Amino acid sequence: MTVAADMFCGLGGFSEGARQAGASVAWAADSWELAARYHEENHPETLPARVDLTRADFAALPAFDLLLASPACQGHTNARGLERDRHGVARSTAWAVVECARAVSPGTLVVENVPGFRAWGEYPAWREALEALGYHLTEQVLEAAEFGVPQNRARLFVVGCKRRPIAIESPGLAPVPASSVIDLGSGSWSKIDKPGRAQATLDRIAAGRRTFGTSTPFLAPFYGSGSGLTGRSLDRPLGTVTTRDRWSLIDGDRMRMLTPSEYRAAMGFRSDYRIPRVRAQAIHLLGNAVCPPVAKSIIEQVTA
Repeated sequence: MTVAADMFCGLGGFSEGARQAGASVAWAADSWELAARYHEENHPETLPARVDLTRADFAALPAFDLLLASPACQGHTNARGLERDRHGVARSTAWAVVECARAVSPGTLVVENVPGFRAWGEYPAWREALEALGYHLTEQVLEAAEFGVPQNRARLFVVGCKRRPIAIESPGLAPVPASSVIDLGSGSWSKIDKPGRAQATLDRIAAGRRTFGTSTPFLAPFYGSGSGLTGRSLDRPLGTVTTRDRWSLIDGDRMRMLTPSEYRAAMGFRSDYRIPRVRAQAIHLLGNAVCPPVAKSIIEQVTA
């Protein structure tokens, strides 16, 4: 059986995918107490570690042959200027992957991040450091919707293998619509036309109504362009789930934000996977996570 380790484990999307792929996860680590606690609740068989991975003693860890890692994505997104400068330390967490690989030398590693990770100034040196340790690297941007996830979510996966380069094949599954994870009978609804409703929200709803009319439910983001200018059909996968509460559901003269349970389903987690009761915490953890169906497919392929 493949034995994995999950660095920057967050809510545990990589660990859940590994479990579904038939691998065991020897240990999982995150410096964020909330993430580590919920990972432990969902994966009690895994040795937990609440540790700053930039200072960890990797040689003391249980043995494993597959390293899974999701270093911080802050600073690799479209934020600019001072905001990017504030995330310099977060970007540097990716070097912990190199240190772990140097100390333990697992046969295979998989690193997940946003596509903008490749624009990081230290990315070429980071790649070269892994190659110097004997890893053949491949990098691919994979779309979660092609793996049966009811969400459009493009993420970069860097696969390193000491035996040979491994290219991940997308199963190319048919898109799963957002309607499959949305319950029109749940959530906290409010009237669209009420005092204090932000004009930007009303403008996005008006744009959706021009596309879908007033009798067809549709989705609208609370920020971002694209679907914000047109609305989004429930017949399409949901747009990207982020760490901020983003997606609203419009139905006639009422509206509501999607529920954490709906976001959980849109990420591909099982319905009994534990998430925080505090809405903002649940959405933050889910928006940071790796989609388990994508992780499962990747792990099956790299361990075949």
